[in-house]
Amino acid sequence: MMAMDRRAFLMAAGAAAVPGMVRAQTKIAPTAKDALIVVDVQRCFTKGGSLAVPDGDAVVPLINSIAKKFANVVVTQDWHTPGHISFASSHPGKKPFDVVDLPYGKQVLWPDHCVQGTEGAALHPDLAIPHAQLVIRKGFNPKVDSYSAFVEADGKTPTGLAGYLKARGIGRVFVCGLATDFCVAWTAQDARKAGFEALVIEDASRGIDTQGSLMAAWKKMLAAGVKRIKSTDLA
Repeated sequence: MMAMDRRAFLMAAGAAAVPGMVRAQTKIAPTAKDALIVVDVQRCFTKGGSLAVPDGDAVVPLINSIAKKFANVVVTQDWHTPGHISFASSHPGKKPFDVVDLPYGKQVLWPDHCVQGTEGAALHPDLAIPHAQLVIRKGFNPKVDSYSAFVEADGKTPTGLAGYLKARGIGRVFVCGLATDFCVAWTAQDARKAGFEALVIEDASRGIDTQGSLMAAWKKMLAAGVKRIKSTDLA
């Protein structure tokens, strides 16, 4: 779900106003050329999970409702190996939220979470998007973390999502899920780098909110051309 050099150790929970942030002026009606990307709505990131995002469960019913407006939906899952390099437990003497230098850059260390095949890695049991067409699993490389749905944390290894979307003629993506200041933000920014229009649905996302990361994340998204909308902006 996250790291810390290129986009700074972002921050979380959702909805502080950022001057200059683009907001929808008219209702947006999703079309066949749009896709909804639902990021990491998993047990580990919701209530009772090992890396629970504050109020993370609140996004589930809203995302279920939003998803019905989209013909194209992609879901992502954090999918780590046991002993993943991003886990604090893999670094003797380190604790969660410490930052270490790895071959690909700065890495925030996390509690063990979303280990492949475990209950914590499962999608939230109330998430109901039966028409989702693709599940992108990320973080399965034991030596590289992966926050973005498009590119791993080394900044150069693609997931294949950009090619999939372009092959289907999709030019605009709407991003929501967990956490706003990490995986959602990285996904939205990498969508822009890949040439897509990108909009983040702020009330269908929640953040971790550590050391000012949410505001930093929104500023970086704005600078990248990401638009900030609410679910009520969708027709």
